[in-house]
Amino acid sequence: MFSWLGRTASSCLSPLSQYARMNKDDEEEVLGGEDDALLWSKDLEKHSHGEFSFAVVQANAVLEDQSQVETGRHATFVGVYDGHGGPEASRYISEHLFSHLLRLARENGAMSEDILRSAFSETENGFLTLVRRAYAIRPVIAAIGSCCLVGVIWKGTVYVANLGDSRAVIGCLDRSNKIVAEQLTKEHNASMEEVRKELRNLHPEDSQIVVMKQGVWRIKGIIQVSRSIGDAYLKRPEFALDPTFPRFHLPEPIRRPVLRADPTIVTRRLQPNDRFLIFASDGLWEYLTNQEAVEIVYSKPRPGIARRLLLSALAKAAQTRQIPYNEIKKLDQGVRRHVHDDITIVVIFIDHTMLENKDTSPELSVRGFVDTVGPSNFDFPQGKIDM
Repeated sequence: MFSWLGRTASSCLSPLSQYARMNKDDEEEVLGGEDDALLWSKDLEKHSHGEFSFAVVQANAVLEDQSQVETGRHATFVGVYDGHGGPEASRYISEHLFSHLLRLARENGAMSEDILRSAFSETENGFLTLVRRAYAIRPVIAAIGSCCLVGVIWKGTVYVANLGDSRAVIGCLDRSNKIVAEQLTKEHNASMEEVRKELRNLHPEDSQIVVMKQGVWRIKGIIQVSRSIGDAYLKRPEFALDPTFPRFHLPEPIRRPVLRADPTIVTRRLQPNDRFLIFASDGLWEYLTNQEAVEIVYSKPRPGIARRLLLSALAKAAQTRQIPYNEIKKLDQGVRRHVHDDITIVVIFIDHTMLENKDTSPELSVRGFVDTVGPSNFDFPQGKIDM
């Protein structure tokens, strides 16, 4: 009966049937969320190809989601980093991946899938170097990792790279002028048969490479995502954790990496019927389908749309847990994780007039849950790379 809430059932639970009978006015009141201290949002800012909306809600004791939007004169970068085990890996990615990408793009004079892969690789190597330096003093850092979802829009093309189970979805109009969802990312989660098959093929000698534990498929009985930045103990034997860390201890040392850090990348030329992209951590997709999400974005006003998506997910979480959202808002960090995960959402609108006219936008750097907008260093030199 949700004893972790520290309240009696009568004080915080509401029957699901009662919630389901709410009319639209009541739903709007629940979706207000104005006094939710753990919810941050940025209504609308300009980027190189239109406008964007940004929202984050914290559930863990320390926010493990990190995120950023970097806008340049002719390019836009989106990063959503869903950490696990702690915030160190997602913070490291937020501080380093974009700078690696920027340097590599300048050196090569273009954007490409290979440049994205190299930026991910340098970020992974840098974090593992940090783990090596800290391991003797704080060995649990070897069990900290992060999913990593990145989008780059440049010269009318969107590049999307993904590790883990965050997701990018594009909303586009079909021939009957209805909005439809197209998922751009491939997810790396052991809940998917395709991922389990891949792992078994890569590790035929290991009968315990994927294990059903408490009704959930997990790699080595521990983790669901099969690709990440960090999680060093599942990649290199030197970072093995002993039985004093029972959650992460492996009975036998790994012979080769169990998890990977090479992203799945998709490149798509933006089409006239493409309207917007949604980048979000898995906390959103736990409660909304791709189609539900694009219909909300398409049918509602642009200002605050990422916040509306987020609150729609929280309303679904409230239904599932049979707890009014007004009660969820009162829960402290950590306790709130029993209801929903940290959730990050970035909605990128595509303005085709800007694409055609090659208008420039302000150079901005926006970090999730930091209520400021600062200048960006997204300024590629003219003649070397026209971003």
